[in-house]
Amino acid sequence: MIKNCFERLRRWALAVALWCVLSPLKAETLTFAPLPMENREAVIAAWKPLLDYLEQRLKIEFRIAHTDSYADLLERMARGEIDLAYLGPLPYVELKKRLPEATPIVHFNEKDGQAKYTCALFASSDAKIALKGLIGKKIALTQPLSTCGYLAASGLLRQAGADIEKNRYRYLGKHDAVLEAVAAGAFDLGAAKTAIGRKYASLGVVALAETPPFPSFALVAHGARLSGARQTLIRRLIVEAPPDERARWGEAIRYGAVAAHDGDYDALRALRPSRPIPEKDNF
Repeated sequence: MIKNCFERLRRWALAVALWCVLSPLKAETLTFAPLPMENREAVIAAWKPLLDYLEQRLKIEFRIAHTDSYADLLERMARGEIDLAYLGPLPYVELKKRLPEATPIVHFNEKDGQAKYTCALFASSDAKIALKGLIGKKIALTQPLSTCGYLAASGLLRQAGADIEKNRYRYLGKHDAVLEAVAAGAFDLGAAKTAIGRKYASLGVVALAETPPFPSFALVAHGARLSGARQTLIRRLIVEAPPDERARWGEAIRYGAVAAHDGDYDALRALRPSRPIPEKDNF
């Protein structure tokens, strides 16, 4: 009886060993994190076709990491938990300060085919607001780490001879929320992406000032986790993707891409305020 038990155990161990040797090796897994701008279902629908495209050609697997905020994403990437991220200009610049190995791979073109965009300060055409010496006005902003939020608003007001801190501002989250608040008269001014703001022209919303062009959203690598050769291959695959393949990708990433470089962000760095960007509203 004991001999038979040992024989069965020996056969089981041999079967397990053979399975380990003969079964295919598990594919390498990379963790990708998009900015938390949409719900999880929308994120997966937008990014899965592109990730599938890269998986097939790189012979790897992607895992999508969902984060609660811009700050959460940057913290996790700085800790080495994320290999690739989809970041706007300001989040990238903030990440680069904490993670020197952060490397932009490609900028995704906007719908107009350009790999850049601008932000603007918007107001109701009826308000007739002058930016010079602006004091005591209510300003709607997106998020602290949004390029078109505090960064753009404070920089444009500074150029006009005003100080955002002598006004009242509140973070509303989304660009549409900012513009709707301005259109409704709940706020005197709002900072948002110029292309989105133009959609509200029929509601009497006009741009009072516009930033210089910023680089479009980018795919950013954790350089200590992805080799230079791997980054180069990902860049080539995305830039050279055929139009019929790109047509399956999400709305924000389907219009082509160009190679990205850290120097692309110099205009944004010049607009940064000398003081830290506040994380909370001031009223």
